[in-house]
Amino acid sequence: MEILSFKAPPVNKKEILRYMKSGETQEVCSLIKECLIEAEKVLSYNLVYEKFPIRFFDESADNGLIDLCFAKVYSKDLHKNLRNFSEIILFAASVGIGIDRLIARYSILSPSKALCFQAIGAERVEALCDKFNDEIKAQYRKTAPRFSPGYGDLDLALQKEIFKALPMQKIGVSLGDSLLMSPSKSVTAIIGID
Repeated sequence: MEILSFKAPPVNKKEILRYMKSGETQEVCSLIKECLIEAEKVLSYNLVYEKFPIRFFDESADNGLIDLCFAKVYSKDLHKNLRNFSEIILFAASVGIGIDRLIARYSILSPSKALCFQAIGAERVEALCDKFNDEIKAQYRKTAPRFSPGYGDLDLALQKEIFKALPMQKIGVSLGDSLLMSPSKSVTAIIGID
């Protein structure tokens, strides 16, 4: 198990605009610039990961059963994603609670800023995941695209097992009864490696 802290990855303004569902107007670009300056003060880029072997069963192709070592899951979509791999990297990434506080604060003061902070948080955590993904790609011969609980037919309930397998408290992430993570701008995912 490893815990990593990263410097801020480059910002992708087009992704922020996409999350905002907005066009690139001067007013929106000014808002993004202003919010980024404020967000940079509270963002942290932390990640925890562990490598696990995986095992498929004879009947796996039909029902999607995979032994991920920390949990057995049924997911035809994940099975398809991992079928050519023998190991996985299980990871969790977060940009911290500060962005949630900004979203909550500006939900009352300025809904447009709250929307912008929401988009910045989403872009920032995805940029962190992409940066880690690039590092994994550089280390291994072959990798699968990252795959998260709740995507396709992979049950969100897998979050419970991920929280048992990784020391999530070390990066300040907790899991609620509804299986949503706090801070909200956190991601768990699986990457097949070979």
